[in-house]
Amino acid sequence: MEHKPKDFSHLLGKLKGISDNQLKAHFGLYEGYVKKLNEIETKLKIADRAASNYSFGEFSELKRREAVAFNGAVLHELYFENLLASSAPSDALKKATETAFESWDKFVADVKASAGSTPGWVLVTLNKVDKQLHTYVLFEHHVGLPVNQEIVLALDCWEHAFMIDYGTKKADYLAAFFENINWDVVNKRFDAVK
Repeated sequence: MEHKPKDFSHLLGKLKGISDNQLKAHFGLYEGYVKKLNEIETKLKIADRAASNYSFGEFSELKRREAVAFNGAVLHELYFENLLASSAPSDALKKATETAFESWDKFVADVKASAGSTPGWVLVTLNKVDKQLHTYVLFEHHVGLPVNQEIVLALDCWEHAFMIDYGTKKADYLAAFFENINWDVVNKRFDAVK
């Protein structure tokens, strides 16, 4: 199956504090992950499995990087999908944040503190084990997310998500991100998994 990048051009000219130049550069990076995923999957079809080895082998290296490309593509899709300011967090989502974090403000503070703790991703998830919302940090696309999670909100904290607009001022980017969350999408994700 060939993966095709999704078109997120509907975001252009519509975000507050995230420029079209920033978005276009980010779209290009996302498209690169999709391209690399296709390349890895094609090579895996013919790679010599008999030569797999922990130290080195073409099959081994492709398998080690497969999750990077796959998650790099899917996490970017989740991120772009949860952009474009709309409505507000649902009452059910707010209640869940209050249960897990004591208050909405503490939830927002936790997400921002998590963002300051990683160069990669912050994911707000519904943990299927304890049935509560959690924030997790990923240092690479494939490192840091425990099993049994449903992603509700994806926040890209890699420098490529904000350097054009904000340089090293990550806090300013986080403020812009929160102004641009598409709560309709986040609410639907939460409702689908709660």
